[in-house]
Amino acid sequence: MKRPPLPGFLRENPSLGLFALLCTAGSGFGQTFLVGVFGDALRSSFGLSHSLYGLLYSTATLGAAALLLRFGGLVDRWTLRRVALLAAFVLAAGCLMLGGALHAAMVWAGFFLVRFGGQAMLSHIGMSTAGRYFTQQRGKAVAFAAAGYPLSEALLPMLISLLIVLTSWRWAWLASGLIVLLALLPALLHLSRHATHPQAGQTADTQAMPGKTRAEVLADPCFYLLLPATIAVPFIVTALLFHQAAIAGLKGWPADAFATAFFAYGAGHMISLLVAGPAIDRITAQRMLPLALLPMLAALITLTFAGAGWVPVVFLGLLGLSQGSINATLGALWPERYGIRHIGAIRSVMQAIMVLSTAFAPILLGFMLDAEALPATIVGSLAVATAGAALLAYSAVRRSC
Repeated sequence: MKRPPLPGFLRENPSLGLFALLCTAGSGFGQTFLVGVFGDALRSSFGLSHSLYGLLYSTATLGAAALLLRFGGLVDRWTLRRVALLAAFVLAAGCLMLGGALHAAMVWAGFFLVRFGGQAMLSHIGMSTAGRYFTQQRGKAVAFAAAGYPLSEALLPMLISLLIVLTSWRWAWLASGLIVLLALLPALLHLSRHATHPQAGQTADTQAMPGKTRAEVLADPCFYLLLPATIAVPFIVTALLFHQAAIAGLKGWPADAFATAFFAYGAGHMISLLVAGPAIDRITAQRMLPLALLPMLAALITLTFAGAGWVPVVFLGLLGLSQGSINATLGALWPERYGIRHIGAIRSVMQAIMVLSTAFAPILLGFMLDAEALPATIVGSLAVATAGAALLAYSAVRRSC
């Protein structure tokens, strides 16, 4: 039987396609969906309230965002092997720090390292690689790279939960650090061994569109119309998944209601990537941006007004549709609007803003939970904010800016 041909962007450079995919998948060790699995164990082990635990996580994430602004531009100046080595070592150090934590201060340090090395740097490297090195079918290329997120969402929580049951939460973190060092890092170094330097091999694309600097991007008024839509999904997903057990309790569901329904999130995430990549190549990433928020808006409305046992599955499935769409859209949006010459510096700003937003999300929701706000008040507020962000992004499209 004849094998189906590879997509054009993978024929262009299969090693770097897989490199970008592994970067985003490896970032899962520093993403909220995995850290949230350890929430109850960490809070009980160190005697932390919801708000104090959220504060530790949020301030660590803030530190990671600040550091990304300083080091995100390395993607424009260093080889892929060198930046991947840095990110993987930082991520592994964070996992090992959390596994050996003896005090809440060490938990904070571990959070800081896994957020910077994983959520911030590895995500930034993977999506920057897809946006920079694949000039043909860029939408499909970034969608392929973004598929690493649902892969890790589908596999890591299940595997880590099993490790916690069989051993302990400490051994689960230690095993995560070893996986990063002994499996992920060698694979990344191998796949990027022939990559051209970021400042080389861009002549055709950069002559057609020289590219704006980070300062020029920040002076663009329409950038700020697009901004709320770009951070809405990570902010809301982080807030709700970090406090998933508390939300389930308020709705009268078992504590693991969201964990057992997480397959729907991964499925929705993957399905949306298959659709979003070709759609971006057809209608542009800027037009795709407000559309990407609509499934999440439907998810929040469902969670606000329904309390049946099927709601977590539907909620997470719709949330996954928006997560996949927004990941693919943002991977193509900035190269599409501003060129690739300074894409590392530009994406580092966006990644830092996104990480900053996710820093505030757990602590904000933690205070609302400690204040005993009703689920309808919490989730309804998030739905209103999502609708507003979509309208602002749509206004940018209407203004053709």
